Amino acid sequence: MALNEILILLMFLTFIAFLFFGYPIAFVLGGVAMLFTLLGYLSDQYLSAATGVDFNVLGMVVNRVYKLMSNWVLVAIPMFIFMGLMLDESGVAERMMQSMQDLFGKVHGGLAITVAVIGIILAASTGIVGASVILLSVLTLPAMLRQGYSKALSLGIVAASGTLGILIPPSIMLVLMADQLTLPVGDLFMGAFIPGVVLGLLYIGFILMVGFIRPKALPLAMDRRPLAGWVVLDVVKTVFPTFLLILITLGSIFGGVATPTEASGVGALGSTMLALWNKRLSFGVIRKVTYDTFKTCGFVFGIFVGATAFALVLRLLGGDELIQGLIKAIPLGPYGIVSIILFAIFIMGFFLDWIEICLIMLPLLAPVISDIGLKFSGYPGIDKPELVWFTILVAVTLQTSFLTPPVGFSIFFLQGVMPPSCTLMDIYKGVFPFVIIQIIGVLLPIFFPQMVLWLPMVAYGK
Repeated sequence: MALNEILILLMFLTFIAFLFFGYPIAFVLGGVAMLFTLLGYLSDQYLSAATGVDFNVLGMVVNRVYKLMSNWVLVAIPMFIFMGLMLDESGVAERMMQSMQDLFGKVHGGLAITVAVIGIILAASTGIVGASVILLSVLTLPAMLRQGYSKALSLGIVAASGTLGILIPPSIMLVLMADQLTLPVGDLFMGAFIPGVVLGLLYIGFILMVGFIRPKALPLAMDRRPLAGWVVLDVVKTVFPTFLLILITLGSIFGGVATPTEASGVGALGSTMLALWNKRLSFGVIRKVTYDTFKTCGFVFGIFVGATAFALVLRLLGGDELIQGLIKAIPLGPYGIVSIILFAIFIMGFFLDWIEICLIMLPLLAPVISDIGLKFSGYPGIDKPELVWFTILVAVTLQTSFLTPPVGFSIFFLQGVMPPSCTLMDIYKGVFPFVIIQIIGVLLPIFFPQMVLWLPMVAYGK
């Protein structure tokens, strides 16, 4: 092995080792980058080996971070975070919960269907997994357990429904992916919309099936009332403001009226108006939401800085050529290579947050997808349909890793707020069927790429 290849291998092993020691991920990424900058410099000085890494890398990192922070596309991230947090404070989820319970009260699993529907709506209006999982857990878990629902199913439904926020636009993950791959954010938003909604519908279908096969696991509401016109009207009244906000935010992007950055500002303002409309807006709420937004953005952009340094040193050592060469050497054809990549990302999702995977791995994998012979014709208006399709597959795969034991992030969020009567093993049992559904959600766009590419084609095609 060449010295550069040895350093690349050691770089990954050192990164993994520090992760298991429990150090913050941003510091691990930046620290490992600085350590191997020093090793590269010493190798050049004392081993006469041209590694291509020296202390000029630190200046290059500063330039890249400056360029990163001056990117207007990334302004959408704090705006969408603010929008999601303000919606949590506005009380719209509680009102939707109360009204939809009456609508689905005569169906076995009606409360679970309510959770899934609210999960889809929250996903299309927040884009933050942690906020959605915690909110759904606090609002619905006690009610489901009081109603006699299976603990495992209740926990699985909440975790899966809350995780839709990472995929259904406006997702901050899609904003970051678009920036890293120089793809239009609108293409990814539109590409993810149908797969995300289909996943939500698959959840609802599963709940209905379980309610039919095992009615005792999902009993009818104990205080159910006959369906009346006022129930439907009440649902429309509670859902309409949130639906209007989603329509304005996503509709302006899909229609080409506003850029994602502009639409994110409109969404942030709209969520504040919703809180005011519901009489939940106060100075304390504004202060809390603003503080949480800054804190979340601080975590995200701290990882940005560390991952930028790590990816730069890795690239200068030749890591991109090494990884791309290894992947291209897989003798399985284009779809076989894509399957291997998705499986590797699924495994990485057990240990890494989606931010590190997007910042480090996606830029390395994009050239591979362009060179392995994948060609999608018949989608006018989309510059890189193969890359858009692959990026959405990665997004769905990362969503699956959020639910997968033992270290799925949604499991951690749920574990922190679940009732004392529930156990971690209940969560594992509950999420298992939804992981199977998620795998189906990955397979469907592989076999039917039009699920991803049809909406962008309609919007931009001739």
